[in-house]
Amino acid sequence: MSKAKPSNAGGARQPVSRTRRDQPQAPRTPKGAQGRSLPRHPADEFTTRKPRTPLTGKPAPQGASAPPGARRPVADGAQAQDGVSQTPRPPRAGKPSGPKVQRARKMAQRHGSQKAEKISRELRDKRVDVSHITEIRLQKALAQTGIGSRRDMEELIAAGQVEVNGKVAELGCKITPDDKVRVQGKAVYIKWPDRLPRIIIYHKQEGELVTRDDPEGRVTVFERLPQTRSSKWVAVGRLDLNTSGLLVLTTSGELANRMMHPSFEVEREYAVRTLGELTPEQMQQATRGVELDDGPAHFQHISEQGGEGANHWYKVILREGRNREVRRLFEHFGLTVSRLIRVRFGSLHLPTRLKRGQFHELDEAEVLLVLKWAGLGLTGQQKP
Repeated sequence: MSKAKPSNAGGARQPVSRTRRDQPQAPRTPKGAQGRSLPRHPADEFTTRKPRTPLTGKPAPQGASAPPGARRPVADGAQAQDGVSQTPRPPRAGKPSGPKVQRARKMAQRHGSQKAEKISRELRDKRVDVSHITEIRLQKALAQTGIGSRRDMEELIAAGQVEVNGKVAELGCKITPDDKVRVQGKAVYIKWPDRLPRIIIYHKQEGELVTRDDPEGRVTVFERLPQTRSSKWVAVGRLDLNTSGLLVLTTSGELANRMMHPSFEVEREYAVRTLGELTPEQMQQATRGVELDDGPAHFQHISEQGGEGANHWYKVILREGRNREVRRLFEHFGLTVSRLIRVRFGSLHLPTRLKRGQFHELDEAEVLLVLKWAGLGLTGQQKP
């Protein structure tokens, strides 16, 4: 026999029934419908304790409806009542804030033979006695250590903020591994090139800049590439904002100089798509040479690669890297370059498996072949 329900005589308070999870919940009131924020926890709606700020423990201002421990939103550039700023960290001077740059992914490696891996491991562990390293310029040694660019180091030296063996250094002086260097009163451990340098090839995408810092806050390749602990990446040449393809980076400044300097005439190969087509006579003239704003220029080689409609593809080879040189050579003949991809730089080719936005690091045996091709020693320095 079921029990009778208790009567409500005398204004007795009815027990609050619990809502079953399988019953539909009533929708929450949207924020701002009643002039206040929703509580983050149901119990917060019934609390009589004044919410306190999480850092100082002081009571929050009157009218605050946020639960204990929650931060109150403030306007951009404003400051909270307790003196703690609630706005995001301000960007660096001269560089506006932007979305976080996604790191480039590494191309999947294919394992070589055990013999090849053994050779790479031996080259990786090999070190050169620093006593055999010749003296180098002070600003170059500081830049290779990663303190700053060579120009920045020259400014510090000229300002008298660099000391060598307790004496103020002069611009252009050279140091050896036995010298002790201090920058702005702090001792600096010079990272001497005593091992095999590193080389990576990156498939640059359109819209990325080859620079370390852009005042407009645009994406740079150095923000996407992996960081180095004992040195810094040096880009071998540049690709403009709208050019994609092979970008070579290395930790050896000498190797980068060998590959970029006009006296070495290292070949650069590009795939070019144009709106329009060159005549056979124009192609011959492009290899003989034309006059541009900054002097004569020519293609070492040019050949047709087909196309559809108004678009035509060409393969071109140059032995210099002046600013927008490929585009300006085609513009000389009235054609606009709609796509420009670098596919080779010297002996390094853009792998077909390397997708845009990915990078591939050469193994030690491959690095050694590049150094031999450039006529450099094991550490990426000029042979004595």
